[in-house]
Amino acid sequence: MYRDLSHPIESGMQTFPGDPPVNVSQAATVPEDGVEVKELCCGSHTGTHIDAPCHTEPDGDALEDRPVGEYVFDARFVDVAPCEPRERIDSEAIVDALAVEDPPEVLVIRTGYDAHWNSDAYRDHPYLAPEVASRLRAAGCGVAIDTLNPDPTPSPSSTEPSPADDEPDGVPVHRELLGRDLPILENLTALEGLPDRFTLYAFPLPLRAGDGAPVRAVAALEERS
Repeated sequence: MYRDLSHPIESGMQTFPGDPPVNVSQAATVPEDGVEVKELCCGSHTGTHIDAPCHTEPDGDALEDRPVGEYVFDARFVDVAPCEPRERIDSEAIVDALAVEDPPEVLVIRTGYDAHWNSDAYRDHPYLAPEVASRLRAAGCGVAIDTLNPDPTPSPSSTEPSPADDEPDGVPVHRELLGRDLPILENLTALEGLPDRFTLYAFPLPLRAGDGAPVRAVAALEERS
């Protein structure tokens, strides 16, 4: 049994502020051209996607530097929903998930913020405290999350009050994890009710020198041996 954890790619879908817009248009049709073809224009971090180390690290690896088999992850699930806008997720939320004899390769965190997908409210998502990233790095574990970013996202159109003074600047979670070649997956969806442990498939598009790419994120829900 499998569950798709990916947002569909479509014109006008939400992107990180400043990233290229997504446009899917008709390039050919069966009645007029004998074949159906779509033209797709988008950025490398469109929709449900994975970040490569070179996304933030000047000397970091690209997607193609990781063997394709390493995009199959042993995952552990943590549900912290419901979360408040711009809520800080601290270490207490994940410590039990990492306190196991066989730590996972990726921690899948549900905040419930995929319910706000394609809205201004989605920018005001919860974020991971920098010490969470430090714990993940120490455990050799990456993160997959149902938000635009594991770090705070700029939100000029926000209807919420100004961000709290203690929000970290920049992308400390990205730097901490990608600096250790640990995966970051963003914009997952449909995480509710996942088992504690499962296999996560997240094969990226084979972009040459890719700093990131959309993935079809799929959870394998069969019993693990």
